[in-house]
Amino acid sequence: MNNFLDPAILFFVFGAFAGAVKSNLEIPQPIARFLSLYLLMALGLKGGFALNKSGFTVEIALALGLAIFLAVIIPLIGYAVLKTKLNNYDSAAIAATYGSVSAVTFITATQALDQSGIPFGGHMAAAMALMESPAIILAIILANKARAASFNAVEPIRISKVLHESFTDGAQLLLLGSMVVGLVSGDDGQKIMAPFSIDLFKGMLAFFLLDMGLMAAKNFGGLKGKPPITLIYALCSPLIHACLTLGLATLIGLPFGETILLMVLAASASYIAVPAVLRHALPEVNPALYMGMSLGITFPFNIILGIPLYIYLAKLAH
Repeated sequence: MNNFLDPAILFFVFGAFAGAVKSNLEIPQPIARFLSLYLLMALGLKGGFALNKSGFTVEIALALGLAIFLAVIIPLIGYAVLKTKLNNYDSAAIAATYGSVSAVTFITATQALDQSGIPFGGHMAAAMALMESPAIILAIILANKARAASFNAVEPIRISKVLHESFTDGAQLLLLGSMVVGLVSGDDGQKIMAPFSIDLFKGMLAFFLLDMGLMAAKNFGGLKGKPPITLIYALCSPLIHACLTLGLATLIGLPFGETILLMVLAASASYIAVPAVLRHALPEVNPALYMGMSLGITFPFNIILGIPLYIYLAKLAH
């Protein structure tokens, strides 16, 4: 119940309502961009400060290894399931979207854990960064394969180009760079940056989720007339991915907090990084399809219901 009464979640619900009734309320794009960069910077700093205290351990290596494994296996499973009902291009685009991650969902989950007093390692921010790109690369490979089989005239996308864009993306670099700053500066840096990266964080998140609510309402209409499998996948895959992660994390003995955050990452779907690449890499697919699924259905589900559900399931398993 606390999750439903959280101001940030309530602002998301309010934004979704405002969008649904077609209000002219909107957050200017430059401000929304700044808010997203602020959240990534604050998250990276927090992760770096935590890593400075804990150091690199076997436990951290296991968590990062599982994150990479999930980032590969989830889009492969998704593609195999989706192509039974959809064409290869649509299947690859949706598999990439759901194989990658949502930074805002992850940040919201870290706030839920903080409020519940559940500890987690700062290295989970690195896990999020590592899970961003594998699904995109797999989608490009699958799409190029489909084009070769159908003699499509669209020029194949080079994997080297995708890798360069992934690892030099501004948001990705800011997250990792902030983590390095936090790691190097340690306790002294944490004290200096606390008014910026801690005290302001909750308010910034609430403002950003208001914008996300508005966007979710607008993107939901993109699913009109789409095959039923898209709605089913958008609602069911987060639960399946979270349960798969819970089983694997329990098997290798990951701590409670890290298990929950990996579940959230596996259950989330990208609506920023992946669509930006897919617009060029998969022009055969209408962006309304994967944007409508990820931002119109999966993101609201995870923010409002998914995060508390994953915490509850992890408690049962532990």
